[in-house]
Amino acid sequence: MSRLDSMLRRLTAQRDGLNWAAAQIENINGDVLDLGLGNGRTYDHLREVLPSRRIWVMDRVLQCHPDSTPPAQDFLQGEAEPMLRKLAEAGRTIALAHYDFGRGIKSDDVAEAARLSPLIERVMRPGGLLISGQPLVGFDQIDGPETIAPDRYLFYRA
Repeated sequence: MSRLDSMLRRLTAQRDGLNWAAAQIENINGDVLDLGLGNGRTYDHLREVLPSRRIWVMDRVLQCHPDSTPPAQDFLQGEAEPMLRKLAEAGRTIALAHYDFGRGIKSDDVAEAARLSPLIERVMRPGGLLISGQPLVGFDQIDGPETIAPDRYLFYRA
């Protein structure tokens, strides 16, 4: 598979997974958390499909497209550990989290996801959903939409 085809497959899975999860959390109270803003495509999609939810966004640097810039009060800039602690200490509960941290080195990305999993768990509402391109630890893995290959995106319930 070409890198272009792989990217298209990943982005389609991401969009389909987010749409599916948005429908699943309809009756679950809580905010949304986008872990890894990047250029803001996912954040932009989340605010379109979940317009009534507060969407927290976390990343080391704010370098997204200007049309996808979150409000300053919802952007948590810095390393993930202190930002997740800040959310937990503020009593925020997350109904849907999208995990998209990574540098592209699989072993490092998997280790980081495992290290951050307990901190993510602290902010998740019981029954909330997590969508991730990396394996997370301590959550119940569930089946996502049938249109997404099991190895492409991972789905968890808190």
